[in-house]
Amino acid sequence: MRVTIASRIFTPEAAAASFRLSALTDALADAGHAVKVLTTTAPAGLRGAARASDAARRGVTVRRLPVLRDADDYVRGYLQYLSFDLPLLFRLISGRRPDAIVVEPPPTTGFVTRIAAGIRRVPYVYYAADIWSDATASMGASSFVTRALRVVERFAMRGAAHVIAVTDGVAERVREIAGHDRVTVVRNGIDTTVFTPDGPVDDVPPTAVYAGTMSEWQGADVFVRAWPAVLKRVPGARLVFAGGGTARDELQSLARELRVEASVSFTGVIAPPQAARLLRSARVGLVSIVPGTGYDFAVPTKILASAACGTPVVFAGRGASAELIAGAALGTCSSHDPAAVAAAVSEALEQAPSPVARAAVADWTLANVSIAAVAERVAAIITHAGRTSS
Repeated sequence: MRVTIASRIFTPEAAAASFRLSALTDALADAGHAVKVLTTTAPAGLRGAARASDAARRGVTVRRLPVLRDADDYVRGYLQYLSFDLPLLFRLISGRRPDAIVVEPPPTTGFVTRIAAGIRRVPYVYYAADIWSDATASMGASSFVTRALRVVERFAMRGAAHVIAVTDGVAERVREIAGHDRVTVVRNGIDTTVFTPDGPVDDVPPTAVYAGTMSEWQGADVFVRAWPAVLKRVPGARLVFAGGGTARDELQSLARELRVEASVSFTGVIAPPQAARLLRSARVGLVSIVPGTGYDFAVPTKILASAACGTPVVFAGRGASAELIAGAALGTCSSHDPAAVAAAVSEALEQAPSPVARAAVADWTLANVSIAAVAERVAAIITHAGRTSS
């Protein structure tokens, strides 16, 4: 079977979508399918890694084209999406016809994929990591923008042979928006061959690491606001933000405003092995979601990445992430409040987790959210969709 994957983001860019799609290409190839990935040219600092990664894949062809990127070298924003989506239409309708297409959001990419799939009479599977129109509404976008995005998202989901949702909450909203029940929940996983407790570790002061995208709905500013109080309890502690996002500049400004910039650093976007090294060296990983913004159902991959490295998590927020962390004993949960966060982070930094505690956290991740096992489930869904419609 021939499978095409369409995504604006792909390995080695560090993001949940990159991790799951990379594992999915491997799972499909291991099952004997010919896989083609239509994606973007990697950011300048990752192009060497991208060439090496692409060349190492067997049974997988990766086709990259340059696109517009934002100031953080990320494909985010209407013009940036358009720079990928318009060429994608022609990429999908040319060349040898695939048996199935897998498409990653944004919904505009799903919209284009539905048109191309209809022209070529090919089934496609939509990977719903979240509900974009709900998120847009929660961030205060105009009603016109929200309605327009909802129309695009409904069109993309409704035409899909199957929709893969990463949480029960997303699945419920997909059914409401798309008007069908062709939905399966397959939770995100993490690459436990990269994010592992075994590997290089740096000798650093007590360090807390936020590894991943920084955006408005995640509210990572709560950690910066908490940091002055943390430093009073743990002098010499370090706070590291690894990644990009629309809120990064604001976080840097806030650190200067609070006069903690000397102990708060921003690495920018880094490759997964570097992120794993940071997390292994840290005493705690940080994750947050602003309550009530429509993302309480989300489980950020940051949680899994930290846990897979054996590093406990402090989560600021509520909902599905808090339930997972409490249920699996992966760390500590607090309200999304600077005082509560300061107390939780300080306690985590005051004493390094024991080897036994680290092993327990990492073992749970390996047993429950290995990305290889997740990818095999998704590959089976795609295979069924392709063969049923052929």
